[in-house]
Amino acid sequence: MLNIKLQMIWLFILALPIACITWTITHEEIFREPRDWCIKCSQNRHTIIERKFFYLFTCEYCFSHYITIFFLIICDYKLLLPDWRGYFIAGFALVFIANIYMSLFILLRQAIKKEKAEIAEIEKNQNI
Repeated sequence: MLNIKLQMIWLFILALPIACITWTITHEEIFREPRDWCIKCSQNRHTIIERKFFYLFTCEYCFSHYITIFFLIICDYKLLLPDWRGYFIAGFALVFIANIYMSLFILLRQAIKKEKAEIAEIEKNQNI
């Protein structure tokens, strides 16, 4: 079992690829067509199980749970406890940190967009 400091380092580092993969699949242009199809299926399928299954690929919070499970399996990461409870705690902690990273990324992107718009407006006014 890793010491607590090393476990915390793993927590914050392992959450980075989870956030990156989750964000890319649920928001970026490269996956737009499959995501649009999943959105349509999540709204139009007949059974609730089908609708919820397809919804998982459109919601970053929901999808981050499944990416986290994948990383827990391949990395064998446990937090605080050396048995199944360590996986359970690690899973929710990773989802939490990954979603903080994604929230910070959203704020950063919004700030950059706002700044670009302000610069464009200033340049437009100077050319008049």
